[in-house]
Amino acid sequence: MDYIGIPTILSIEEGGVVSSGLKMYLVESKGGAIACMLLALVFLGTWPAILTLLERRGRLPQHTYLDYTITNLLAAVIIAFTFGEIGNGTIEKPNFLNQLSQDNWPSVLFAMAGGIVLSLGNLATQYAWAFVGLSVTEVITSSITVVIGTTLNYFLDDKINKAEILFPGVGCFLIAVCFGSAVHSSNAADNKKKLTSFSDDTKDGEMINDAHASETYAKKDLENGSASNEKAKFGTAHFLIELENKRAIKVFGKGTLIGLSITFFAGFCFSLFSPAFNLATNDQWNTLKNGVPHLSVYTAFFYFSVSCFVIAIILNITFLYKPVLNLPKSSIKAYLSDWEGRWWALLAGLLCGFGNGLQFMGGQAAGYAAADAVQALPLVSTFWGVLLFGEYRRSSRKTYVLLIGMLSMFIVAVGVLMASSGHRK
Repeated sequence: MDYIGIPTILSIEEGGVVSSGLKMYLVESKGGAIACMLLALVFLGTWPAILTLLERRGRLPQHTYLDYTITNLLAAVIIAFTFGEIGNGTIEKPNFLNQLSQDNWPSVLFAMAGGIVLSLGNLATQYAWAFVGLSVTEVITSSITVVIGTTLNYFLDDKINKAEILFPGVGCFLIAVCFGSAVHSSNAADNKKKLTSFSDDTKDGEMINDAHASETYAKKDLENGSASNEKAKFGTAHFLIELENKRAIKVFGKGTLIGLSITFFAGFCFSLFSPAFNLATNDQWNTLKNGVPHLSVYTAFFYFSVSCFVIAIILNITFLYKPVLNLPKSSIKAYLSDWEGRWWALLAGLLCGFGNGLQFMGGQAAGYAAADAVQALPLVSTFWGVLLFGEYRRSSRKTYVLLIGMLSMFIVAVGVLMASSGHRK
């Protein structure tokens, strides 16, 4: 099949006899693969913004992630029972249900290993967003994923991607990371100036500890009778302190090393899940017995998502009763009764699930190294960060120049990686 979304219905056998029958849907054309990657890019860049929004509104990340995890698995089940069951399977390409009973456990374990590292990475980023910010977190994790994961996928895919195009694309990501780091540094300096100029937060010409800023601001507003009458404008010192008062994860007074450590850990986890999935679907290490077909992308994604779900449930239920980073304790009962923002969290899970599925469908056709172009998702996340959260509002000209440089380089990077797409034989 050469067209995305259109299964082959008629086939012409020798002698001119026409036989009908649907084949299992697989993306096989370069155009279809690129369409999958572009749609995945939008989905995977949007769901982090939704989870960040809920944390900023004060919802516990444990509650949000439990909701997200449920629909993330649901997306994999939907894909398996639709695309994976369309038409009649063959011996070489069996349908989803047929593969569940086959002796393909080595590939299943690779798929599940990929799900585990993705779950750990996603879990880590929900805390990193609070400390480092949505845009910079996505830039750092995406760059680590590209540098490590894309290189591994290039060799696993038997170099089907054009190296002369692929690796300059990796270089573009690294340049964008430098811009992103500079944006974070410049924006942090801008915020410090805003807080320093806040009259009641200074004493003898020096700013008091950030941990006391929100309390000072709250007292000031109560004295002025304006705590509930005015909404702080994006980018102002009032806005920054109001945000600290509302959000679930308190970040004032905490060192930047905590956030950066979590971010780099998440990036390392993300760099491994795609190569693991690649091994699950293509068996480059010849772990399957002779005659056992490779896992289809749909079956592998199902096992991948099941392990992702199990790890997320275990860790987040643990964090309900033994929270990290000074978050308040919760319980299963409290989680079940917390409907504030639940539908948004469920939507985020669907977006992430379908986004990952589309990425893998595109990667199976055009090479997983090229499919890593979806790691340009900071383009989408930065858009939502500016639109929804007011990131970089009222910042300096230097910050805006660096921001434009980062986004421009990411646009070049995603285009170059997609141009390196090959075709799996």
